[in-house]
Amino acid sequence: MKKVMEQEHSQRLKSLRERISLQNAWGAMAPYSNCFQSEYMADRDHHLEWLTGFKGSAGLAIVLETQAALFVDGRYTLQAHQEVDGHSYSVQPCGFDSIKEWLGQQSTKGGILLYDSWLQTVQQVAAYRKHLDPLGIILKSCDANLVEEIWYDRPAVSCHPFLPHPERWSGKNFKEKLKPILEEMHLKNADYFIVTCPESISWLLNIRGNDTPFTPSCQAFVIIDHQGQVQGFTDLKKITDDVRAHCGPSVSWFNFQLFLDVASSFVDKKVLADFSQLPQKVFDCLKKATAKVFHEPDPCILGRALKNEVEQKGAEVTHQRDSVAVINFLAWLERTYPLQSITESKASDYLLEQRQKQANFQGESFPTISAVGPNAAIVHYHPDPSTSAVIGGNSLYLIDSGGQYLDGTTDTTRTVAIGKPTAEQKDRFTRVLKGHIALSTIVFPSGTTGQQLDVFARQFLWQVGLDYEHSTGHGIGSYLNVHEGPHRIGKRGEGAVLQLGMLVTNEPGYYKTGEYGIRIESVMLVVPVQKNEGGTFLGFKTLTLVPIDHHLIDISLLTAQEIKWINDYHARIYNELSARVDEQTEVWLQQATESI
Repeated sequence: MKKVMEQEHSQRLKSLRERISLQNAWGAMAPYSNCFQSEYMADRDHHLEWLTGFKGSAGLAIVLETQAALFVDGRYTLQAHQEVDGHSYSVQPCGFDSIKEWLGQQSTKGGILLYDSWLQTVQQVAAYRKHLDPLGIILKSCDANLVEEIWYDRPAVSCHPFLPHPERWSGKNFKEKLKPILEEMHLKNADYFIVTCPESISWLLNIRGNDTPFTPSCQAFVIIDHQGQVQGFTDLKKITDDVRAHCGPSVSWFNFQLFLDVASSFVDKKVLADFSQLPQKVFDCLKKATAKVFHEPDPCILGRALKNEVEQKGAEVTHQRDSVAVINFLAWLERTYPLQSITESKASDYLLEQRQKQANFQGESFPTISAVGPNAAIVHYHPDPSTSAVIGGNSLYLIDSGGQYLDGTTDTTRTVAIGKPTAEQKDRFTRVLKGHIALSTIVFPSGTTGQQLDVFARQFLWQVGLDYEHSTGHGIGSYLNVHEGPHRIGKRGEGAVLQLGMLVTNEPGYYKTGEYGIRIESVMLVVPVQKNEGGTFLGFKTLTLVPIDHHLIDISLLTAQEIKWINDYHARIYNELSARVDEQTEVWLQQATESI
């Protein structure tokens, strides 16, 4: 089967090269992207996967006359080597410098590199030009998407109506959310603000949709004028009478195809847009209309991140329900895998069944990572039902999963021992746990960014010369994208200042290629700690309530304070959730939360 798919992708590569040649070009780019810059996309938008076979949620292929490369970050290196034919594509680290280096090794001066201006943002195109101009490479927008031209069986467009998201879940109405945006526009004398991020539009208008898997956002563009009138552009079949009434008279809806026509009318108008989201196609249209276009960060992104009281309460109760589902799953797994064959895929299905029993559940928040042994060393591994491994022997099993609920979004990872763990595995797990505890208990002054806190999670791995490639934490939406900014915890990129009401994950890990993977992830809420003459200090409250496997802890590596944290955390789990599980699971939970 793999050989057949490699031949299929080789033929697709050949067909794309023929299209590139017809354009009198040297090469073309095929990113993981759509015009909304979505993290999770509908099947018809997966140009990169169709072309290369790579199934990750970030990446870029560059196809030249005789060479081709797939650029991925450290999360996907192992996965890319497994999924992509090495004879057709070389796997390269992602980043503008590495792209420049690889192209520099291939290029002839004056080579034309094509791109689809709907799929690349203004910021991305500017960065490409900065790096490629010195090589003499000409970056050129292509009127057609060349991959789509050869993708003859491309899936059809699906259409799902948008749904109102009432204030009992959102906590704020549309007018309250719009007010600071209008104030910013007036301050900057702007005529229009263009927003192209579906999650921001969904948050602003208090609507949700089913346009993409895992993220209940509404695919649309909106234009906000300085008087507070909003024009929304989407497939009008998605706009029901309920949605029109919910949004109110200040929101008008139009077919998406009219968006560029409206933008073309902004002659000499001052327009604000976030260049990290705005498609280059829209920017080119505005410039042609002589509009004055200025970069301004997404006006909704900070509002999305600063959860109001209703959203904070929703996050807390959502994580309680979701933790019950994960506890039910872990108890079932421990008592079942020694007696019958449980594959990674079957385990994932059982966990989904447990979530489906919880109130307000709408779906998974991302594809579940259910991985045993060497598969767990692939950071974003997803089991294939036809080939998934059996959970058994002496190994580590990693389960990273989350749910979308009307009142919140979850993301939880636990690693558990299957059979007897090795001394090395216990050492690595305990170092990851120590980092997890250090980050969860840190107290920090107002104005601190996640980058400043990242070292607390990595320090115990660094002490023995180890590290992990992914970031330590990301923001989480409220019944929106499981990954959101502007804040984050990581080594690279400062991100926004951590503020009260933000949700962020705490997920250090360790991965030994070909052997095992470890990650412990919980969601935390930024809360006040104290205010004194030294200023205002903040901390975290852990919302995820799932036990940490005792069998993987090397107690000799822990301090008295760390042992107390584990025991207090487990006591809290038992006290809050034991009455919400069945008798059989309660026995397991009692054992899983015993003091160490």
